[in-house]
Amino acid sequence: MAFGGASGLAVAQAEKSIIIGMVYVGPRDDFGYNQAHYEAAQEIRKLPGIKMVGEENVPETQAAQKSMQGMISQDGATLLFPTSFGYFNPHVLEVAKKNPTTRIAHCGGLWDESKHPKMVGSYFGYIEECQYLNGVIAGHMSKSKKIGFIAAKPIPQVLRNINAFTLGARSVNPDITCSVVFTGDWSMPVKEAEATNSLADQGVDVFTMHVDSPKVIVETAARRGKFVCGYHASQAKLAPNAYLTGAEWNWVTPYKQIVEAARTGKPHPNFLRGGLKEGYVKTSAYGPMVTEGARKQADEVKALMLKDQFSIFKDGLKDNTGKVVVPKGTSIHQTDIVLEQMNYLVEGVIGKV
Repeated sequence: MAFGGASGLAVAQAEKSIIIGMVYVGPRDDFGYNQAHYEAAQEIRKLPGIKMVGEENVPETQAAQKSMQGMISQDGATLLFPTSFGYFNPHVLEVAKKNPTTRIAHCGGLWDESKHPKMVGSYFGYIEECQYLNGVIAGHMSKSKKIGFIAAKPIPQVLRNINAFTLGARSVNPDITCSVVFTGDWSMPVKEAEATNSLADQGVDVFTMHVDSPKVIVETAARRGKFVCGYHASQAKLAPNAYLTGAEWNWVTPYKQIVEAARTGKPHPNFLRGGLKEGYVKTSAYGPMVTEGARKQADEVKALMLKDQFSIFKDGLKDNTGKVVVPKGTSIHQTDIVLEQMNYLVEGVIGKV
């Protein structure tokens, strides 16, 4: 029997088949950024009427344009997920110009209605909420009062994580300092190992990171007898005796919203953001070494975050040069666009942008 009426049409639209193209900057099994995206994509692949194509290890160069265009022209993809930050400008924008009916959902870029195409969109999560919770745990577990952060590049999303991790730790003990090392790129395993060892030599005893694959940092820290808080996905099985907790992505949540819009003919979501409350991010399970006091404080803060009753950046916050970056008596909500333009490191961070 044919579908009849408006309800029948809605069901038919909802079941429309769609070909999705996934572009990854690294390997899908990197225990990090690419793995988090890949695992979410596999969940989306299970939906009825979904066909998915993908390519790994696509650098942030013209190769990204070639990969995306191939998926459109050869595979018939009508929705693309180019997942790496550096794909956006110029690669996503160039492909969008040549393919005005193709929907492109980019991770992390800042979509601007005044200059970017309607069929391009941006999604990202407030994972610094989880990094703040990492910091709370680190603050309780550090004996040296020296924690460390190994990062790729000083872009706003990375700075938000460094600052949140530091603020979480200093909420436990304001004497804690966080040393940051920028490696220069998303995947620099040799530099990541060197940075971890160097910070360990300086007395850092709890580490976290913002690089594509935390594997090297996690394993190096564990070998040095240090604790670690993970990032992107869980790395607990890499170092079960060192892994305290972690900040994880839950990309299935925005993916489903974007795919549903494409299948039902709704406007392409141009700007999606969410945190713990919205299910965009999540925390790793606590390791057995995490103390009861640490768990209790972190759980209390997490409960406030889930109720949208907690601000990370607030009340006379200073950067590490002494300049006030958030006026006293005010707070910045996670959705405030000013956080997407962060260009400073907070008081307590040892390092420079």
